[in-house]
Amino acid sequence: MTDIVDELKWRGLFALSTDEDALRKALADGPVTFYCGFDPTAASLHVGHLVQVLTVRRLQQAGHRPLALVGGATGQIGDPRPTAERTLNDPETVANWVARLRAQIEPFLSFEGENAATMVNNLDWTAGMSAIEFLRDIGKHFRVNKMLTKDSVARRLESQEGISYTEFSYQLLQGMDFLELYRRYGCTLQTGGSDQWGNLTAGIDLIHRLEPDAAVHALGTPLMLKSDGTKFGKSESGAVWLDPAMTTPYAFYQFWLNTDDRDISSYLRILSFKSREELEEIEKQTEERPQARAAQRALAEELTTLVHGADQCAAVIAASKALFGQGELADLDEATLAAALSELPRVQVAELGPVVDLFAEVGLVASKSAARRTVKEGGAYVNNVKVAAEDAVPAREELLHGRWLVLRRGKKNLAAVEVTAG
Repeated sequence: MTDIVDELKWRGLFALSTDEDALRKALADGPVTFYCGFDPTAASLHVGHLVQVLTVRRLQQAGHRPLALVGGATGQIGDPRPTAERTLNDPETVANWVARLRAQIEPFLSFEGENAATMVNNLDWTAGMSAIEFLRDIGKHFRVNKMLTKDSVARRLESQEGISYTEFSYQLLQGMDFLELYRRYGCTLQTGGSDQWGNLTAGIDLIHRLEPDAAVHALGTPLMLKSDGTKFGKSESGAVWLDPAMTTPYAFYQFWLNTDDRDISSYLRILSFKSREELEEIEKQTEERPQARAAQRALAEELTTLVHGADQCAAVIAASKALFGQGELADLDEATLAAALSELPRVQVAELGPVVDLFAEVGLVASKSAARRTVKEGGAYVNNVKVAAEDAVPAREELLHGRWLVLRRGKKNLAAVEVTAG
């Protein structure tokens, strides 16, 4: 066992707890059985979920036993959003998403040994319960006046949209989850984001009403926001997903590589499994040479490996280097190259024309005359080969995987051309 509370605090992962001293003692005396819940409200987890997934992993590595709950029941309702009602998904869709989320979470945990993880689904204890049973056995222990004070509920009550009874009842379902896991597995700790604090404490209140002698705890992790105040986990194109079909490993890697210098230190501590000494050394390197982006590269490589595997990470790094002339573009597999080029300005053409036309059409230069100047000054490249003549026309044999050209102006300005005709 390690002093996990101090570790979580150092990493910026300890925002709220019901009783810090009692929790610290319980974890020190451990092992503690704990749970964290994930609702299948989409087909994949996104990078915002990594805070919770990796916190569960840390607690297991410290000797505690995780229950990873994917909510087949709560996922059919959804936690109240700040502004509007959720769109309810049919049970078949939710069941499919449950399976997909489980498959994403499982690789982060160990299912062997004395503190082996267990995957659980709250549909197991809600599917057979009648509405009358739910109201009598669970609903009677909740006080409406207290439920109205929850942040998510209060915000919705103040809005024009209001809140439905369906979403209002969400905290009852989450509270019942903690009760059931306490009774079935001896679970005494729930973890989650600090924005879920009302739902976390609802379960504690319910357990105390029905099991007065139970010693149970809640731990809330901080919300991660970017330095500019925008929500963590978003890119220009939207959410960054863990599913490679929804966000390619290349785009995933680039998301972390492009982290703002103001945010990277806190992200490293929260999300990396490197030691304090390693992280402090990386932070020192980044402070001394910020242009090298050592911290961003370290986090991008670690998380891409964790989520997508070492082979995919290596392919992504090779693609990143090759795009800027530090490797062979022809050595990249088609899927990795396509993913990398999808992040660049690009045009589709039916047939190949002069290089200067392509540079102007894709927007690397303002005009064909500017393109000719770029060629003359030695700053135009096609597939990392310097263009020598202003009237050069790429040959079809130069197309990567029979369809792509990578254009570069100078060292850093990239674009792609896709030839669509046969």
